[in-house]
Amino acid sequence: MTAGLPAINWRRARLLATAVKPEQWPRHRLPEVALVGRSNVGKSSLINHLVNAPIARTSNTPGRTQTINFYSVDDRLCLVDLPGYGYAKVPERIRRQWAPMIETYLTSRENLVGIVQVVDMRHPPTADDQTMAQWLQERGLPAVAVATKADKLSRGHWRGRIESITKELGLPAISFSAVSGAGRDDVMRVLKTMLLEAHLEREVREEAGPPPGLPGPVT
Repeated sequence: MTAGLPAINWRRARLLATAVKPEQWPRHRLPEVALVGRSNVGKSSLINHLVNAPIARTSNTPGRTQTINFYSVDDRLCLVDLPGYGYAKVPERIRRQWAPMIETYLTSRENLVGIVQVVDMRHPPTADDQTMAQWLQERGLPAVAVATKADKLSRGHWRGRIESITKELGLPAISFSAVSGAGRDDVMRVLKTMLLEAHLEREVREEAGPPPGLPGPVT
């Protein structure tokens, strides 16, 4: 392993901060991986299974998460739960607040090293899912799709659904079940890869040093 890359044991997790505007984002140097997805698709359950603790509040009521929630893992990584998109029953005034909140984080957060787009394995990706996936690719952000609620389908259907989701979103996809925990190790491997790639990029930048200054005026 590259020297200096911190180990993550997934043993100690805590809610670090909740925010609705950039001034409330935690100030730290931890790498962050953000979870995006439609409301009630299982982002909080995924977080809880990754850290083996019920730190993220789950609910059967879509649209419950209305803030950006930052969860520290072993003081080495921060998982960031973004408000769900695409739920029409949420009041319009709240949905108008969510869009800039999500976009501001995704476009300006320097700590961000990767995205997990969470989708429901039982259904084809929605237009909102496809728009988000396309936007992530245009931004060049490292991203993977995690298809939750796999336990609702027989294992014989998993491969076909994953292949379909990968094709429709243009992202590699992983099946996951919050009931059995199937897919947890695969998600953790992807997160570690994101952290390693971000660490290597930082090493390259540091070795290269600051960019050369502009030449002075010719006399």
